[in-house]
Amino acid sequence: MTPDPWSAVGLSVVVGAASTVATLPVAVATAWVLARKRFFGRSVLSALVLTPLVLPPVVTGLLLLTLLGRASPVGRWLEAVGWPVPFSLTGATIAAAVVGFPLYVSAIRGAFEAVDPRLEEVSATLGATPSRTFFRVTLPLALPGVAGGMVLAFARGLGEFGATAVIAGNIEGRTRTIALAVYALLEAPDGKSALTLLLVVSVGLSVIALVGFELLNRWQRRRLELTDG
Repeated sequence: MTPDPWSAVGLSVVVGAASTVATLPVAVATAWVLARKRFFGRSVLSALVLTPLVLPPVVTGLLLLTLLGRASPVGRWLEAVGWPVPFSLTGATIAAAVVGFPLYVSAIRGAFEAVDPRLEEVSATLGATPSRTFFRVTLPLALPGVAGGMVLAFARGLGEFGATAVIAGNIEGRTRTIALAVYALLEAPDGKSALTLLLVVSVGLSVIALVGFELLNRWQRRRLELTDG
């Protein structure tokens, strides 16, 4: 059966959005720790965060399948509570979240590092608690960069292929995202028009996401320049 291109586009958007939103708190917390804290093992943590960026996506998918598959304790527990990971939309979302996490954290970390620490020190001298300083000073100033990280992670999730294919499979209407649909259409004799549509949509979404990321970065720089002034 020829893959439905619009189903693949819809699933890709859902997977990209879900993975981006679900990992936002963890990405923000990790980026803040790496940007502001100095501790033993910081370099190790940074390397671990970046590991999915250099691992072959298929290897990442295999590791996720080993950890969350039905043969693992975690996988069996998830299946028992009605949340199976392999060959499901959940699996596709987790795969997108893991491969996009390094870019997510790197972008947000850069946004936090661009915020002048002296502003946080002033807030502390005025009696603000660390959490209040974070939510009232640091995060608002870094917000455009955080949004840029979300856009970048979403774009990476749209293009995920290898890890998704391993842990979620290539099931029409359930886990077949744009990348998997393109792969399937390469072998379909009557899939040229659908393939062309997916290529156009994929390139269009990627360009829009990257332009949005650049605009948010510029906004971040302008806000910080005004703050420094």
